[in-house]
Amino acid sequence: MKILEYKGVNICQEGIDVLSGVDFSLERGEFVYLCGKVGSGKSSLLKTLYAELPIKEGEARVFDYDLLKLKQKDRPFLRRKIGIVFQDFQLLNDRSVNDNLEFVLRATGWKSKKEIDEQIEFVLSTVGMAKKGYKWPHQLSGGEQQRIVIARALLNSPELLIADEPTGNLDPQTGRELMELLHAISQSGTAVIMATHNMQFIEEYPAKCYICEDGKLKI
Repeated sequence: MKILEYKGVNICQEGIDVLSGVDFSLERGEFVYLCGKVGSGKSSLLKTLYAELPIKEGEARVFDYDLLKLKQKDRPFLRRKIGIVFQDFQLLNDRSVNDNLEFVLRATGWKSKKEIDEQIEFVLSTVGMAKKGYKWPHQLSGGEQQRIVIARALLNSPELLIADEPTGNLDPQTGRELMELLHAISQSGTAVIMATHNMQFIEEYPAKCYICEDGKLKI
């Protein structure tokens, strides 16, 4: 079942064409790479998926949302079905891991303290950080922080996980551990789009690869 489909989409940023004629689709639980040089349009494409960047031309559907007709009031509901993993973590440094995760759940409408605690325990176990909830971000290694970021992205049980250069700041061994975790997440039913320029990881963990190049999206 396709959860995402673009046909003939043109992507613009600040009035400049970034990518044109984009054809792109994703099945439930599929893992795909998005590759390309800096400035090739990777991030712009990813931003259109969660309606950070509007689409003006073509056909674009994510889940049951038509992105060309998406109303402002519907954006939060679309975004709750998508988890996003950033390269620079963006954790709140003035609170513990548990409090970071609770903040996100309460911001997205969770009320029950018991259910919040259970969901936090579940996502931390999923990423191999079950005993680290009491720690503060500065007490964790880069790889551990990135695992917490992935846990945060999984809080609302997303159908799609977007990972934008998630291994960019990590050493090779820690990067491989993160790759194995992301592939395991896709095998559990959550589709994963990973933007990367690390060709070694693509060779070690093969999957469909889309390439942003010369204003086009190529396979």
